[in-house]
Amino acid sequence: MFDLPALVDEFLEYLEIERNLSPLTIRDYRHYLENFVTWSSSHSPISKPQDLTVELVRKYRVNLAHYNSPNGNPSTRSGQGLPLKKVTQNYYVIALRSFLKYLIRKDLPVISPDKIELPKVESRSLKFLDRDQVDRLLAQPNMSTDQGIRDKAIMEMLFSTGLRVSELCRLNRDQVNLERGEFGVIGKGQRLRVVFLSDRAKIWLERYLAKRTDIFNPLFIRTRGNQEPAVNGEKMRLTARSVQRILEKYVRKARLPVKATPHVMRHSFATDLLMNGADLRSVQELLGHKNVATTQIYTHVTNAQLRDVHKAFHSGNK
Repeated sequence: MFDLPALVDEFLEYLEIERNLSPLTIRDYRHYLENFVTWSSSHSPISKPQDLTVELVRKYRVNLAHYNSPNGNPSTRSGQGLPLKKVTQNYYVIALRSFLKYLIRKDLPVISPDKIELPKVESRSLKFLDRDQVDRLLAQPNMSTDQGIRDKAIMEMLFSTGLRVSELCRLNRDQVNLERGEFGVIGKGQRLRVVFLSDRAKIWLERYLAKRTDIFNPLFIRTRGNQEPAVNGEKMRLTARSVQRILEKYVRKARLPVKATPHVMRHSFATDLLMNGADLRSVQELLGHKNVATTQIYTHVTNAQLRDVHKAFHSGNK
């Protein structure tokens, strides 16, 4: 008996143990593959490896392109909700191809993943804030309140370190060495890297921590509602969504033309380094990218500098 759900669970365990992927990545793969299992069970039940055909995948992709339910699960047909974007459809197909590669390694006679092509999607422009916009954003919190000081420290840290929002939210107070202005984080793929605090970020983090009278472990905690000290204050820890809302609030207040999410702050960190002369390999290390190819999306910011170099040194401009 070809037990598709059991094989999906086995594949997810492989991603966790052998591939050492992050819990968030595994969660996404689970979502994409469970959607395929649900769809196939109601449209074309899979009882043997040979049932995984090119035609079956084609029908599934038609489903992804045309249907989406209100809860974001395209496995059921519904006239409500917006269709999945092309790039999102690709995520579902990429997960399925990875799963098929795993089944082939188990010597199961399924279709080759190479037969499933990914549609080309339009390249998305990289959003980031220039220095003036960053300064406007960082000037918005009310420094006369504890919440404002916390929010200022959060945004200064995001711009200073290039941390992913999940990495920022996981931080505990004892992890950050304020004296040295640096600390280690474990990012995607369980890769350890060192990040650095700017002088300005250190000042605001010190001010924020000096205001704290609790003994909770989390570095950033909520300031509203009842204090819940259970399990070293874990229930007080800010979530990624909370940090997103904090930035959204100050983006509106600053009337910025760019929707500055925590990831836009990460982009802004990288572009700021490159604009000021940092080399690509160093930026790769600071961001925690496994491959420099990932970091190359930021090279567009050097165009202005290259134009100045051309103007200053090319003989045709003399």
